[in-house]
Amino acid sequence: MNNSDALREFEEAGALQKGHFVLSSGLHSDTYLNKSIVSMYPDRTERLCKGLAEKVQGAIEDQIDFVVSPAMGAIIYGYETARHIGAPFMFLERVDGEFCLRRGFSLPQGARVLVVEDIISTGLSAREAIDAVRKAGGEVLALACFVDRSAGAVEVGAPIVPLAELKVEAWPADQLPDHLKNIPPVKPGSRGVSQ
Repeated sequence: MNNSDALREFEEAGALQKGHFVLSSGLHSDTYLNKSIVSMYPDRTERLCKGLAEKVQGAIEDQIDFVVSPAMGAIIYGYETARHIGAPFMFLERVDGEFCLRRGFSLPQGARVLVVEDIISTGLSAREAIDAVRKAGGEVLALACFVDRSAGAVEVGAPIVPLAELKVEAWPADQLPDHLKNIPPVKPGSRGVSQ
């Protein structure tokens, strides 16, 4: 699956949206990738995750011992990608604001881990997930995601393997471009950031 194929899955699902959005980072954008809409369609999700698994396997030479994703948004995608890779899956949850493994999940010291995210923009939650895996004793081989909205500009502390890249601009609330100033913002993300 190439860049265009992956973005077409979002477009055909109605998940590549235009408007005025407040991203989970607090920045404003005129484009939003709604991965939750994509996950409504198991066949579409399976194709994307299979494509991501194949891309990861082509990019990483090491054996992947575990796939780990942050809750809540990336659980489905991490699980399905792990299924195609043939590795066990676990997820991170926030406790007192920090990601950690719970529910009996643990990593053997030095376990080779692929972290799977859905969409990365600023890389904040990806960096937090990678840090949590390292604190739990894992060696992070890479971060895989459906779409890198920074088109390679963001650093997360591990190699990034995106299924697709899409450069999408984002602005602070006090620096909105003219085409967004008169459109009421919508906040579709899950992180509690004020507008």
